[in-house]
Amino acid sequence: MKILMHTCCAPCSIYPLRILRDEGLAVMGYFYRHNIHPYTECRRRQETLEAFANRHELKLIVQEGYDLEGFVRNVVYREKDRCRHCYFDRLRSAALVARKGKFDAFTSTLLYSKFQKHEMIQEIGASVAEETGVPFYYQDFRTGWKEGVAVSKREGMYRQSYCGCIYSEKERFFRKGPAGRASS
Repeated sequence: MKILMHTCCAPCSIYPLRILRDEGLAVMGYFYRHNIHPYTECRRRQETLEAFANRHELKLIVQEGYDLEGFVRNVVYREKDRCRHCYFDRLRSAALVARKGKFDAFTSTLLYSKFQKHEMIQEIGASVAEETGVPFYYQDFRTGWKEGVAVSKREGMYRQSYCGCIYSEKERFFRKGPAGRASS
């Protein structure tokens, strides 16, 4: 079975890639760029992923362009629901690439992170699969969280401290304190 794995970053790819290959699947990676801010962060994540892919013989498709404005336009005034839009955009993009490349299914490394909204990803993946005709390969990769972190540290990978969007970047620096006041 040939599967396209949406990859948000190299560290989150470690465990899912191993598991999918252990299951006998032929895996190709797909890196989606439009949601990652700033551009220097996008480039750093992409370079880390490309180095990982080379070391682990993972063929990789990198999304062309960098439409941060389009991402922001689609999320503005809906910031509280931004993750839903972001998951949909990334999974739909991966499914369309999978359909064009005649893959048997698509999946995502988003299913690895304990910080992502797992049930929402699963729901959106199923919806996108129905829309595109490409099955969503669901698996809860969170069980390998510690393994992936340990390997990424051992390999000296760049490990980002936020999901990638401009809103999460702000949140990592500007958090509300106990009285509702900004702590930064």
